[in-house]
Amino acid sequence: MQETGQAGRDDAAPAGLCEQVTALGHAEPGTQWTPFHGGRSNRAWRVVAAQGDVVVKLYATGRENPLFPNDPAAERACLARLAGTGIAPEPLASGTVPEGAWLIYRHVAGGEWTSGAAPVARRLSLLHETPPPPGLRPRPGGSQALAAETLRLLAQCPDTAEKARVAAARPTGAEVPPAEGAAFLHGDPVPGNLIVTGDGLVLIDWQCPALGDPAEDLGIFLSPAMQMLYRGTPLTEAEEAAFLAAADPPAAARYRSLAPWFHWRMAAYCLWRGAASCAAEGAAMAAELAALARY
Repeated sequence: MQETGQAGRDDAAPAGLCEQVTALGHAEPGTQWTPFHGGRSNRAWRVVAAQGDVVVKLYATGRENPLFPNDPAAERACLARLAGTGIAPEPLASGTVPEGAWLIYRHVAGGEWTSGAAPVARRLSLLHETPPPPGLRPRPGGSQALAAETLRLLAQCPDTAEKARVAAARPTGAEVPPAEGAAFLHGDPVPGNLIVTGDGLVLIDWQCPALGDPAEDLGIFLSPAMQMLYRGTPLTEAEEAAFLAAADPPAAARYRSLAPWFHWRMAAYCLWRGAASCAAEGAAMAAELAALARY
C-alpha cells in the first residue's frame, strides 16, 4: 500500500479535487481513481496518467494528533528538498479544495515493507545526514522531554485502569540528556510508509517531519505497537539487532538509552488513540508495556 486512507470515509474523490487534478494534466477525464486502504489518517488515490501513474493525497482535517501532526506544507517542503535523492517520491503539484489541502506525487512502483530491517536503518541514516528544508518543527529530545510528552498524553486520557497501568510503568532509569545538534527526521517511519522498490526503500507520508534526535525515528520504527498495527507482529530480537547494527552507531546507542522512554510514550499514545475501546490499540499498548518491562 502506498498511502494512508482514513477509515470510515467515502472512497470517492471529491468532484472539485478531480477537476483540479484533471485541469493540471495529471489525470484524464473519466479516469478511475483507485483508493488506497488500510491507513490511519489521510485519504489517497492512485490515478492512471499518460505521463505515469500518480498518487493524489487529500489531507484530513479535525482532531489534532499530539505525536504525529498532519502538516501539508511540511510534506511539500520535504518532497521538494528530497527530489532526485530516491529517498522520497517526486512531487508534482499541490493545492486546496473545500475538503482540505491536496498533494500529487509520482506513484512509486513497489510493495509495502514487511521484512529486512537493516536496509531501513541505512535509509534512515542517509536521511539523517541530509540537510533539511527550512521551517521544520523542532522535536525536543532526552528522557525528560519524552517523559513530559508522555504525561501530556496521559492527561488527555480518561481515568481508567488502563491509564493507571500505563502511568505506573514510568521508567526509573538514569536521565538521558538531549542529543547535541538536530537531524532531518521523517517522524513516522512505520512499515506502511516504507515502499520497497528495485532501487531501494522510498519513504512516503512526510506530513510530520521534524528536526531532532535521530533516535526518535529509530524508536518509531522499532516500536512494537507500530509494527503490530501495520504488519501484524513486532520485530523479533534478531530483526531489532540487525536494524541497530546497521544504524548510525551514535543514534543506535542513544536509542538503547532511551528505549524505555520511547516504549512508555508509545503505550500512552495507544491509550490516547483508544486502547480501552479498540482491540488493536489495546494489544499494541500491551506490547509496548511488555517491551518496557524488559528494562
